[in-house]
Amino acid sequence: MSIQENQEIAQKLREVALLLDEQGANRFRIRAYRTAAERLERLEVPVSQIVEQQGTDGLQALPGIGISLARSIHTLVVTGRLPMLDRLRGELDSTALLASIPGIGPALATRLYDDLHIHTLEQLEMAAHDGRLADIEGVGPKKLQGIIDSLTARLGRVRRPTQSAGPHASGELSVEELLDVDREYRESSLANKLQKIAPRRFNPKKEAWLPILHTQRGPRHYTAMFSNSALAHQLKKTRDWVILYYDDDHGERQCTVVTGRSAPFTGKRIVRGREADCASYYHSHEAGAAVGDSSKQS
Repeated sequence: MSIQENQEIAQKLREVALLLDEQGANRFRIRAYRTAAERLERLEVPVSQIVEQQGTDGLQALPGIGISLARSIHTLVVTGRLPMLDRLRGELDSTALLASIPGIGPALATRLYDDLHIHTLEQLEMAAHDGRLADIEGVGPKKLQGIIDSLTARLGRVRRPTQSAGPHASGELSVEELLDVDREYRESSLANKLQKIAPRRFNPKKEAWLPILHTQRGPRHYTAMFSNSALAHQLKKTRDWVILYYDDDHGERQCTVVTGRSAPFTGKRIVRGREADCASYYHSHEAGAAVGDSSKQS
């Protein structure tokens, strides 16, 4: 452990701030990353020492470091990488991230990505606890426990996540908000208002074709972009499937919004895995529209 690592992590936080600035993110979020970088540069002890002794609580005790930044710094200390930075650079490779967990090789990582739509370590952690990972062939009790232990160390967890925090929990963010961010992204993309990045995967010409949006709803920061997965390319959905990344009390989360192809969602945007909530959302809005039309006619 050395003070030099503080400088290296600070440099990555500055790069996050620079890319957020270039991509039109909220100025307060940009300032937060720059302030965090300055704070780390002035630390008189290695930041890894704080992480080792106090975890994310110790990071949050530093002036100007909130829970989201504490998680980011913890991830940088433990893994040397930050998925958010990879995403902003256009270098995010979810399968490589999943395969970095002991017990998950490239083949299993691809299955988790394609079959369970797991893109982040937080989603993998939830799948390990809610039974989905145990249902995968080749993941026995011993391997499952090893994956859970590795994720606990990587993510700095002090307690097991609750089921209500899961990606399929009905009590999470409203689909109305998620669909509104999806609408903003697609409209801004169509109007050519967004900066485009050059994704590393499936882009041999290194073309900057992928629009990226940073927006906010209340305290939540969103990053939106079209899916650049192998399946999206195979099914020609790279201009339809939208990945939303957002921060909440449980860390960075994500969801996928797609256009429905069968009743009752034909032609409608739906949040994958939240079909029941989407059905309720569209039912209430269509009922409200019907009442409004009736009142106008009367």
